[in-house]
Amino acid sequence: MSTINNQPLNKLSIFSLKGVQMRTFHITWLTFFFCFFAWFGIAPLMPLVSEQLHLTKAQKGNIAIASVSATIIARLLVGRLCDIWGPRKTYTLLLILCSIPVMLIGLSQSYTSFLIFRLAIGVIGASFVLTQFHTSVMFAPQIKGTANAVAGGWGNTGGGATQIIMPLIAAAFVGLGWVSKENSWRLAMVIPGILLLVMAFLYFRYTKDTPQGNFDEIERNTGKKENTFLVAAKDYRTWILTIAYAACFGVEITVDNFAATYFHDEYSASLIMAGLLASIFGWLNIFARAVGGIISDKVGNRFGFNGKVNLLTILLLLEGIGIILFAKAGNLGVAIALLFFFGLCLKMANGATYSIVPFINPNAVGSVAGIVGAGGNVGAMLIGFLFKSMNYADAFFYLGTGVFVVGVIILVYRLVSKQEEKTEATAVLQAAK
Repeated sequence: MSTINNQPLNKLSIFSLKGVQMRTFHITWLTFFFCFFAWFGIAPLMPLVSEQLHLTKAQKGNIAIASVSATIIARLLVGRLCDIWGPRKTYTLLLILCSIPVMLIGLSQSYTSFLIFRLAIGVIGASFVLTQFHTSVMFAPQIKGTANAVAGGWGNTGGGATQIIMPLIAAAFVGLGWVSKENSWRLAMVIPGILLLVMAFLYFRYTKDTPQGNFDEIERNTGKKENTFLVAAKDYRTWILTIAYAACFGVEITVDNFAATYFHDEYSASLIMAGLLASIFGWLNIFARAVGGIISDKVGNRFGFNGKVNLLTILLLLEGIGIILFAKAGNLGVAIALLFFFGLCLKMANGATYSIVPFINPNAVGSVAGIVGAGGNVGAMLIGFLFKSMNYADAFFYLGTGVFVVGVIILVYRLVSKQEEKTEATAVLQAAK
């Protein structure tokens, strides 16, 4: 049973639109879906872009790196703005600004101009921090992880949907005779840009910053007005989660960028088929991230903060093993099965990570979310250099090895930090039972 209407809910009723909490939840995940859709809308169309702009492998690597680089700074900034302005105004502004490069990337006539547009589009990745902040303030402690994971997971399916839908949109424009096949990617990218503007209107009109109202409508307990970014940055647990998120979400957006091209080049799949195969990874977000958050909440309610960290460690170790095997598959059917396996572990790790984030420091949730979220993109940027410098099969192998090592590092951290059993985070979880 939920609390009164202007308080955080202690139950996630996913089929309900009743109350500002559930209305905000649904608008938030749907907005994040279209942000992800726009962010990676060009990825399945890259074979067309590459052919027309005569891109080299190194240039394509630079483009992939650019697509995640701007997000790093954007997430740090947006996390801080969430704590100051509130998610409603911040999200609306982000959507409007990012719709511009999404719609205009089709004007690119060279590698340089395309790279600049791709860099600018990457700012939309900061939407994740807003999504996690907004669901954190709308729900009670015992289900924050579940709410965050479901919203993040459903939103992330935009990365899978775009792998299927964008090639079909481009093909539809060609079929209608509006544009040639070579130029179809240019017109196709206008669609996700328009969708961002639609969501900007809906977000500003129908959401609230908190269950009590918007930041400028309510009295907020800001204490001594500490710099929440510094508060978050001084807590070493923030950085442990940042490394973990680099090893799961950083890998996720790398796969979103390279999977279609990998299947196209390595297994000779057609453009549409390669996009379809790559979308399997994205569609796992429908349930996998949510499952990670739900299990993490249950483990946390029983075993406290350390239980959540233990679960995250196991998922990262399994993810690393799965990627290593995927790189050595050598057979399309086996590769698809392993993509499913490591994708499942990876997305559950995403959910488990952000199940922990709200408990690091309740007074700096936006900044913690921003730093950890930026870590995912730092990971993706570094992985981009890996894929740029070697063939994709070898890159996946070394990537899996790196993820496994991160899992081991967090395991070692856990073994030497048993004192965390009495942390404020565990106390909050126990009090919420």
